[in-house]
Amino acid sequence: MERENKNENRKENEKSTQLDNVKNNKVKNEKDIIMDKKKKIKIMVLGLVTGFFSGLFASGGGMIAVPGLVYFVKTGEKEARAIAIFCILPMVLTSMFFYNRAGNIDYKMGILCGIGGLVGGWIGAKLLKKINDKYLSLIFIIFLIYAAILTFIK
Repeated sequence: MERENKNENRKENEKSTQLDNVKNNKVKNEKDIIMDKKKKIKIMVLGLVTGFFSGLFASGGGMIAVPGLVYFVKTGEKEARAIAIFCILPMVLTSMFFYNRAGNIDYKMGILCGIGGLVGGWIGAKLLKKINDKYLSLIFIIFLIYAAILTFIK
């Protein structure tokens, strides 16, 4: 019983300190530091699903992560894209390890495509700041429909 009280007091003190940091502008806002357990689980499940499909289909994990973050976790459009880019790297590296072990990587083609990806990523990230969320969603939907049609036709 005493141990439970100590844990509760510690958690309350941590939360109080976190809220004081918010008030003193040491962090941007409360959501930056306080995340409930349910939201953490949602985010980890989303990561699991995104990683699974990214590894299975070698798809851009953003196709799954972005809508999941927006509709399931309730982030903003631009925030979802930034988070997706950040979380995709470990998934890609893990998948790449297994694709490499199977001998499925053409390094020359991968490097050339990667160079184009660096330039395209830079342009896309710059445009992200300038495009309204509503239009960003519409462009993303059109892209997904286009990708689905191409996949079905093949």
